[in-house]
Amino acid sequence: MLIVKALSNGQFGIDSPCGILNQMVQYSQTHFDSSFGALSDATRRGVLEQLGRADASITALAERFHMTLTGMKKHVGVLEQAGFVRTEKVGRVRTCKLGIRGLEEEAAWIEGYRQLWSARFDELDNVVEELKRKEIANGSK
Repeated sequence: MLIVKALSNGQFGIDSPCGILNQMVQYSQTHFDSSFGALSDATRRGVLEQLGRADASITALAERFHMTLTGMKKHVGVLEQAGFVRTEKVGRVRTCKLGIRGLEEEAAWIEGYRQLWSARFDELDNVVEELKRKEIANGSK
């Protein structure tokens, strides 16, 4: 039986009969803080969704989200710092585009925790089934 364990250093390990397998990647905490911080705001997620359809100026984004230019610049700055957006200034217009960075590392980190919790819930199901079997066996005596 394999058990996925979250280690104290932010890594995952897999317990197996052969010992711990060090297959999981160590992730940079500041990188994740930046990514998840950028994605934690509904407006920023909306901006990413909008830019997934088409490039847009900060002015157009501010209008679309009913915000001031200053407010939208701050949101775009957070997304840009996380690598999700890049901007290009031509004349007086700053155009926003999706950045080249994807969410593969974040998805892998989330998947590790999904596996961990899935394994825990499977074990809980086994415990509940065993208790039910014992209850039925005790009731038939």
